[in-house]
Amino acid sequence: MRFSAPGFPAEAVRDRARRGLAAAFPQLDGYGHTLFGAGAARLPVAADSVDALRLVPPVLMPDRLAKLIDLGREPTPDDVRLESWIGGLRSPLPVYVSAFGSTRAASGADLGLAVTRQAGQLGVPIVVGESVVPVHGFRQAAASLSERLREYTAAAPPEFGGVVVQQSTQDADAEVWNLVHSDPAAQPLLDSGRLAFELKVGQGAKPGLGGMTVVDREEAARLADRYSMVDLPGSDLVLRCSSAGTFTEEILRQQIRFMRNNYPRVRVWVKFHPGRDVGRAAEVAWAAGADAVTVDGPGAGTGWAPSAFLDQVGLPLGECLRRIDPGDACLLVSGGVWEGVRAAKCLALGARAVGLGRAALLAADEVPHRGLAGLLDCIAFELRLLISAMGRYEATALGPADVWEPGRPTS
Repeated sequence: MRFSAPGFPAEAVRDRARRGLAAAFPQLDGYGHTLFGAGAARLPVAADSVDALRLVPPVLMPDRLAKLIDLGREPTPDDVRLESWIGGLRSPLPVYVSAFGSTRAASGADLGLAVTRQAGQLGVPIVVGESVVPVHGFRQAAASLSERLREYTAAAPPEFGGVVVQQSTQDADAEVWNLVHSDPAAQPLLDSGRLAFELKVGQGAKPGLGGMTVVDREEAARLADRYSMVDLPGSDLVLRCSSAGTFTEEILRQQIRFMRNNYPRVRVWVKFHPGRDVGRAAEVAWAAGADAVTVDGPGAGTGWAPSAFLDQVGLPLGECLRRIDPGDACLLVSGGVWEGVRAAKCLALGARAVGLGRAALLAADEVPHRGLAGLLDCIAFELRLLISAMGRYEATALGPADVWEPGRPTS
């Protein structure tokens, strides 16, 4: 079965999975007899406030002169350094794979493990989402959490990447972090500082709510003591709902301290939905000791969510970025990222890295053995071109002056 993603540029992602960096340009068969200009690439634009921004290279570039002196020649896009530290994990580029939980699409043995294996081969961090253990068990299922840890560890280069294990209220009841922390499959990651735990406070697809999936009645009966269930009239399916769990400053602060005290060798990540007070929540998390704060943009997600929430609930991702001042702390964002331009804009607005959700699944669905590699080749190529065009040569060197918002002056 071929996966679809309504409202998402799925065909463009699949093209990048197949063609890699060549997909950063229009189709080659048009070269020589097509007059390319704005609109020729037919890429989706202005879908939200981040897409509405334009990257604006300066004319005068003192940083380019400094790089020329450093290299002894004029720099090229190949000289842009993309290697990044993401919440304590080293990555070859400022990208990680966002959380896939227990949903049917993400937990299949073929697709879920294909993404895990490819992320490992590339040395890119990956987040394992909530409810995998309560629903599928720790070792029993083909794409169980323990199996994902083994696949990632076997494929990953020794100094790059890492696995981030998310925990919700129901995961806490199942003691997921304790299971992972003591599992032999996780020891190589733990010993090399490449294991992280993520406290899930919210998600972009349904801000203010817990996770949701649809299950059949047999599974609903099996899980009824752990989740609330809502009967879906006219079908044989039941809506399975998690609770949100963390909802005051003090609870958030204590949860992070608990993570730091009980798992001192594990990196601590915290994930928020795009709430109106997301700036304050991020401040609390960093002050309590979080290595990274992730903000999931509205509508982001690969699972099941109420339609009203997908399009009309939560701050736009661009507004979230304006309300957060990360300083030297690590801010990660996800939501609608599938190519280098949106990623570069997020980096310019303060993010350290961006997460791929639907794009990663679609790429692996298109080319099971290397679709994610093709997509990331294209994103890395675009980032090098874009960052170099700004006269900069580090992913972290982008800043607010590199973007222009219609109606606002640029310094």
